[in-house]
Amino acid sequence: MTPSAAVRPSNPSALAAPPRASSWRDWLALGLLMFPVLLVAVDNTALTFALPAIARSLETSGVQLLWIVDAYPLVLAGLLVAMGSFGDRIGRRRLLLIGSTGFAAVSAATAFAPSAEWLIAGRAALGFFGAMLMPSTLSLIRNIFPDPNRRRLAVAIWAAGFSGGAALGPIFGGWLVEQFWWGAVLLVAVPIMLPLLILGPAFIPESRDPAPGRVDLPSIVLSLLVMVPVVYGIKELATHGPGAAPLAIIAFGLAMGAVFVRRQLRLPAPLLDMSLFANRVFSTAITANVLALFSFNGFILFLAQHLQLLEGMSPSASGVAMIPALLATVAAGLLVVPLVRKVRPGFVVAGGLSFSAAGYFVVAFGDHSSGPALLLGALLILALGVGAAETISNDLILGSVPAEKSGAASAISETGYEVGSLLGTAILGSILTASYQQNLHFPAGVGEAASGQAVRQAGETLAGAVELAGTLPAPLAESLTDAARAAFDSGVHITAAIALVLMAAAAVLTAVRLRKVPTAK
Repeated sequence: MTPSAAVRPSNPSALAAPPRASSWRDWLALGLLMFPVLLVAVDNTALTFALPAIARSLETSGVQLLWIVDAYPLVLAGLLVAMGSFGDRIGRRRLLLIGSTGFAAVSAATAFAPSAEWLIAGRAALGFFGAMLMPSTLSLIRNIFPDPNRRRLAVAIWAAGFSGGAALGPIFGGWLVEQFWWGAVLLVAVPIMLPLLILGPAFIPESRDPAPGRVDLPSIVLSLLVMVPVVYGIKELATHGPGAAPLAIIAFGLAMGAVFVRRQLRLPAPLLDMSLFANRVFSTAITANVLALFSFNGFILFLAQHLQLLEGMSPSASGVAMIPALLATVAAGLLVVPLVRKVRPGFVVAGGLSFSAAGYFVVAFGDHSSGPALLLGALLILALGVGAAETISNDLILGSVPAEKSGAASAISETGYEVGSLLGTAILGSILTASYQQNLHFPAGVGEAASGQAVRQAGETLAGAVELAGTLPAPLAESLTDAARAAFDSGVHITAAIALVLMAAAAVLTAVRLRKVPTAK
């Protein structure tokens, strides 16, 4: 399939008449779809600020606290593909309403969890229902807005809601925990979901694949055996560093992936239509998204540590400091919508990725010791590029597949988001940690002034070094902080250089492979 053919309507009759104009009901439907988008985005970041309160209230162990965080993304990632395919079969609106109802009910029950085990189970259930939400919202947009220009604007608003929710999460979550209790972070899902549940059946049109075929249960099991081990293994690498166990777990997931692909190629009605990846527009846009999220999350991981540990900012203050960049993501996504009428979409995506590469260039070759301004400026440049690139790449993903396959395409896109984010945290985070440990040189006298355990912890993480510095006399504390900053920055320069190369490569890839996709009409 040629790139230009990939964006033609799947229904031949659509070529004979222009798409209908979007009515106020369509825009109201989009507004309703934004509620689950905002909820998922806020929930992902707000829970982090509730963890200390959860640990005190439920007296959790370190392992339990880790599973409270990990249960949700593990189940979510494992079921995204299956739920996207279910939406194509049973109806995307139906699946969205089921997921929203379940998410609200489980959130309300989990908010009053009496034990860590209850909370972990609740988070896993939230992952189950959460997997029904994001693919459904994006695939419904594909069908509510058949006109490419209006769909592009709707996708930009969808992406803006996700970015805006991520920006609000740290502030909103911190405020809820301070004013109420940790359960309020979960309980807030109920009022957020109510408008969708009340008005959604009347204003959101149903859509489904007209010839979906039967559901293949072995394929669902295989999709779980692919995603859960891979995601879990990546998280273990990010937490504990390279080891035989997480590598073996990832290898098992990849082996199951090969089995899954072979089965899909043989089935007359596969859970995941592998022919989607043969579409150059679809596969290139997915690749660009994964690489962008890989690099972006690695940057956020380092920046959060820098602002809190080296600049002395509180978690909520560091979240506020990042808001301008996240708002820039929203603005860039909206501003590029009319641009693709004059510039080919592939070049717009490549331009956004190049802009992101410029942000990493500032980090890789800049001086980080003069305060947070340079890094926050780099984040602003990076966010502008990511916002522009992802809005158009998501539109290309939706527009390059037949409408009846939009659920599966959206699920693949969301899976790419999850995998890209996890890989960025795990791989770039591991490189950052390894560089810090290798380049940290303790000032003379630290070993005599502190316990061996404290020195070991300082040698492993920046947080350990900052904590140790707080117990030392002023001159020695300052020397240790300077040494830790230098060691940490050495890793930052390396990871930023890696991200720079990846963004540059992604920009070239999209410019070459998507160069024939025509401008919007």
